[in-house]
Amino acid sequence: MSVLALGTAQFGLQYGIANQQGQVPLAEVASIVARATAVGVDTVDTAIAYGNSERCLGHVGVSDFRVITKLPAVPAQCRNVTSWVCAEIEESLARLQVPCLGGVLLHRPQQLLENCGPELFNALQSLREQGRISKVGVSIYAPSELDQLCERYDLDIVQAPFNLVDRALHTSGWLDRLSSNGVEVHARSAFLQGLLLMPREQIPANFSAWKSIWDRWHDWLKHNDVSALQACIAFSFSFPHIHRVVVGVDSLMQWEQIITASTQLGPASFPNIACDDPNLVNPARWKNI
Repeated sequence: MSVLALGTAQFGLQYGIANQQGQVPLAEVASIVARATAVGVDTVDTAIAYGNSERCLGHVGVSDFRVITKLPAVPAQCRNVTSWVCAEIEESLARLQVPCLGGVLLHRPQQLLENCGPELFNALQSLREQGRISKVGVSIYAPSELDQLCERYDLDIVQAPFNLVDRALHTSGWLDRLSSNGVEVHARSAFLQGLLLMPREQIPANFSAWKSIWDRWHDWLKHNDVSALQACIAFSFSFPHIHRVVVGVDSLMQWEQIITASTQLGPASFPNIACDDPNLVNPARWKNI
């Protein structure tokens, strides 16, 4: 059964289209982390690229959590990939103030298909054998990336976007395939970076090309008398092959709302607002629409 994991991009950056608060203050981070402990959340998701998120987590203390971080792209000028990987992981451990990592994901997994790929993967495998890392995996934008990756490498974790709009992880068949191969699946972007939580009138004009989706979504919410937050979480939780649903928060109040929504019984069915347009489902493209 899916359970929440705490996403921490907002702890080091101003992140997300609906983020009105900016970077979360350190004192509030401490309160959010403490609340996560209190309700049994056991996984924290971060990344070296998330500004000072790792250092912030190390300051408030996350040694009781399984901490998963992400490795950035290997620099083009890097001559010794193994040494670079080891140095990056050791620095990450020092910032987080933990003795080992629950997992390391590659932020640029396509590098595994380049010349440096085997050395990159072997370096991570070696750190796993040394007990510095428990699991090795990838963070992807689209399941099609897995076609070649899973042919060449045995992955422990795959993190991918999954929500009411972007259902490709399931419809592609990859969710079932990963589960049958014993791969741990983490879903992110349950709220499509907050777009699904916005009131209808606040959705930015540049998303008007998908007006029919927003109309169906908000009509369904009104008709079923359910909050957008509850519906989004319930949708991800309804897929048993998803092990963790990674949610980022802007404030303690938002975290409390998410925790409450995750304990409520979700609707029996969901609206059909699925879309495979990469300009919508991939936030990296939003600046171009």
